[in-house]
Amino acid sequence: MHGNVSEWVHDWYGDYPRGAVTDPRGPSSGPGRVFRGGSWTHSARACRAAYRLIYGGEPGDRGRFSTLGFRLARTP
Repeated sequence: MHGNVSEWVHDWYGDYPRGAVTDPRGPSSGPGRVFRGGSWTHSARACRAAYRLIYGGEPGDRGRFSTLGFRLARTP
């Protein structure tokens, strides 16, 4: 999955909590939403889930980026 398109996620960009945390929630506001995973325009180093970029737009603006997508997840 990594390297095709960056994944637009629900989290706002911000500092991670200190200490060990399982499945942490991002901050409720911040300077922008987060892209994860890098895309075909990024270097190999950026094509990993831990790589984060700030997305300065709103969810409706995501059509401006051909390298941005999202992942559908289903819980049984």
